[in-house]
Amino acid sequence: MPVFYTTVAAPVEKLLAAKRDVRLARELKRLDRFECLALDDIGYVQQDRAEMEVLFTLLAERYERKSVMITSNLVFSQWDQIFKDPMTTAAAIDRVVHHAVALESKGPSFRAEEAERRAAAVAKEHRAQPQVFCPACGRAGRASAPPSRGKIR
Repeated sequence: MPVFYTTVAAPVEKLLAAKRDVRLARELKRLDRFECLALDDIGYVQQDRAEMEVLFTLLAERYERKSVMITSNLVFSQWDQIFKDPMTTAAAIDRVVHHAVALESKGPSFRAEEAERRAAAVAKEHRAQPQVFCPACGRAGRASAPPSRGKIR
């Protein structure tokens, strides 16, 4: 089963361009070749009205025909932040949850944990660099490797 994983912003941008160039139907058909669209972070980007409309069109077009997986940091009751008006929000939620399996993750964020591990590693590396003292200006700083001058012959 072909799956297309992307942030929500990428297909919304393409659909906006396609709508502007009067080829929205063709772009929607191109996305139809994927049995499943996995749309990441639907609540992360606040869409303007035009973006909201093409996102809703995408969801409505795939309704009951193709699969859509959506990740969001917003619960359904906050989706009015995405779709802006109550009727469109209700219609979008209706299409998403009908025949759906909703999974809620309440554990720690894997992205946040990874960022913390990277930050700790950088801090550890930074602490491991020796301190140097500049007799000319009297300031302390970290030692760094001299810039490379190319091959020595």
